Amino acid sequence: MRFKDILVQLDSSAQSASRLRLAADLARRHEAHLTGLLVVDVMTPMLMAGDGGGGAVLGDLLEEMRQDALAAAAKVEAGFRETLRREGLAGEWRLVEGFAPSQVAMQARYADLLILGQPDPEGALTNAAAVLEQALFASGRPVLVVPFAGDFVSIGQNILVGWNAGREAARALADALPLLAAARSVTVFSINPAGGEDGHGEEPGADIALHLARHGVRVSVERTEARGIEPGDILLNQAADTMADLLVVGAYGHSRLREMVLGGVTRTLVRQMTLPVLMAH
Repeated sequence: MRFKDILVQLDSSAQSASRLRLAADLARRHEAHLTGLLVVDVMTPMLMAGDGGGGAVLGDLLEEMRQDALAAAAKVEAGFRETLRREGLAGEWRLVEGFAPSQVAMQARYADLLILGQPDPEGALTNAAAVLEQALFASGRPVLVVPFAGDFVSIGQNILVGWNAGREAARALADALPLLAAARSVTVFSINPAGGEDGHGEEPGADIALHLARHGVRVSVERTEARGIEPGDILLNQAADTMADLLVVGAYGHSRLREMVLGGVTRTLVRQMTLPVLMAH
């Protein structure tokens, strides 16, 4: 089992090059078609910044911003095409204009995996958080989120799976199977697992470990009881303790006036991640 279509969102930020290197490594290992996506969205950042002005002035400003964005995109495209050539990868460049959150989610529906960057609170891309939330909850595809700090050239040798026996966790685990099957080690990790038919069953983690083993995954099960500690923090600590290079978890959220809002654990991981995290909803 392999990913055959990988989509990576690129931009003019410094983290974009690191994200591309990771995407290229995955594409090479899976013999996948790699698509580089850049969305030119000049209206959303302006609206978020509260910029206004007269119609003609606003129109001129938007066109100037658009031309600057297209010029920056041309440089990103050149780097992407050079990566394809150097790595001998099949792929394509995709430049679109519009509302970035919906454009990224729509484009991701035609890929096996979407690779995004972690929203940087000090970065210039003010709509990055909205892009991530829309991708998680509207694309129907797994999202690999790469931290803005650090350089992650390759992932998937030592994988930690956050398992709570829920629907989202099951979806993430199924979507991650191409990575899990190729990993040297996979640890299914449960926090404060509850037994019974509405929880993890008689032996928490055993059923999902058996399922993974049938797929050829080299898997072990670990559990912890830790009351009063944020589960997201526990997951990140466990990832550090086990030297995991990838965390797989379900993405959780709730609706607020037709807008999806990240749940507590997901929000913690998005804000504090120290390693790439594959999420699915």
